Amino acid sequence: MAQQENSGAYKKRVLESTEVDILSSYYNQDGNNASVTGGIGSEALNDLASSIIVSIPLNEDDVLSVDVGISTYTSASSSNLNPFDGAHASGVLSGASRSAGGRGGDDDDEGRNIVNNGNATGSPWIASTGASRKDTWGSANVGYAHSSDDRNEIYSANASFATEYDYVSMGFGGGFTKLFNEKNTEVSLKGSVYLDTWLPQYPTELKSYVEVNGNLNAGFFTGVDILNQNGQVTNKNSLDTWRPIDGFSLIPNKKRNSYALSIAFSQILGKNTQMSIFADVVKQQGWLSNPMQRVYFADTPSFYIGTASDIPNYTSNQNSGVFMLADDLERLPDSRLKIPVGIRLNHFLNEIVSIRTYYRYYFDDWGLTAHTLNAELPIKVSDTFTLYPSYRYYTQNQIDYFAPFKTHVSTSQFYTSDFDLSTYDAQQIGFGVSYTDIFTKFKTLGFGLKSIDFKYNNYRRNTGLKANYVGIGFKFILE
Repeated sequence: MAQQENSGAYKKRVLESTEVDILSSYYNQDGNNASVTGGIGSEALNDLASSIIVSIPLNEDDVLSVDVGISTYTSASSSNLNPFDGAHASGVLSGASRSAGGRGGDDDDEGRNIVNNGNATGSPWIASTGASRKDTWGSANVGYAHSSDDRNEIYSANASFATEYDYVSMGFGGGFTKLFNEKNTEVSLKGSVYLDTWLPQYPTELKSYVEVNGNLNAGFFTGVDILNQNGQVTNKNSLDTWRPIDGFSLIPNKKRNSYALSIAFSQILGKNTQMSIFADVVKQQGWLSNPMQRVYFADTPSFYIGTASDIPNYTSNQNSGVFMLADDLERLPDSRLKIPVGIRLNHFLNEIVSIRTYYRYYFDDWGLTAHTLNAELPIKVSDTFTLYPSYRYYTQNQIDYFAPFKTHVSTSQFYTSDFDLSTYDAQQIGFGVSYTDIFTKFKTLGFGLKSIDFKYNNYRRNTGLKANYVGIGFKFILE
């Protein structure tokens, strides 16, 4: 009776005190199917990312969260927007691969017209030294969540902003979660909108062609030889030389909007088992192709800039001095409907071992279907340490518009040689360690250390792409 009468005198806060998560990760990859160079070439990439997430209880019912992240990468693939290391930059503002915010030196086209010094060389297998080889991505997200007095309803809203050197994105969304059956059942509904604007960056030869109105004796093309398949210098005033596809143009629509609706159902099946089912519907509209990515056609002749003796080895990493001029940019439909559905099943085996499983099926109206299977096995080795090995398998078929290097035909309406949209299988093996200090013994600047998480993943595709990921996270609470 006393407990019942006093039940309304105290209400447990949704979040007891301010929490700060500090996350950092390093990722590297390598492969031979770079999309910027038409489906062949080095995919070497290194990325270092960090983020800080601060969750602040405004009162018993409301929580404000702020998530700020930054990621800096270097990429052999994107460096080859301008693969011609022998070019120098001068002239008025323009350019095919300017760096974000004007960063970097004067070793690339970086915001200027390209003028060649007469000895341009390049290769899809060698990273260019230009500024477009590196960039920084930044994002910020602000979220708000309100819980009802009985904690059976949660309302949330968020707004986000992200930028990179070739796009700006703004997003907002909201959600509602309802708990039933003494909180054993949960249903959630979320919606989000992302409004992106391209700041398009183009392959040097295509952008320069537009800048000089097709005059191959001006601008970047001044004093540079264009070679045919036999390594012979072509007459740039004739029809027997390189030109992009008839009617070539840069992208007319710089908008890319995404609309997403998510629904999830979660159920506690017993004291040891929990299951959840989820589905998303994502609609994208606008320019969905990547203007950085070249395409080469099987039914058009090939033309090059660089060293003629390297032409026979063009598709081999032995090619160090010649680059094939693009026939066009990647072109894809201006709308896409994506639907993933999945299920999670977590089971507590005993006080030491539990298992977390996940399966997702994905399909879209571009013809892509995919399956994802993931399993994680947390092992509690002590009161403070947990090990969690994991395995992930992924398989997909190619979209309707994919073909490898120089196998598309110029009469097609849509085409890409991006191997992310090809048929492939991938496996990822991971291992993690989690340390939890429930008493927050370690303290700094008024914050107590609550947990440390370390994660390593090794990822491989059957296309040859391989990658490694290392991540570490610290959680602090304000005392």
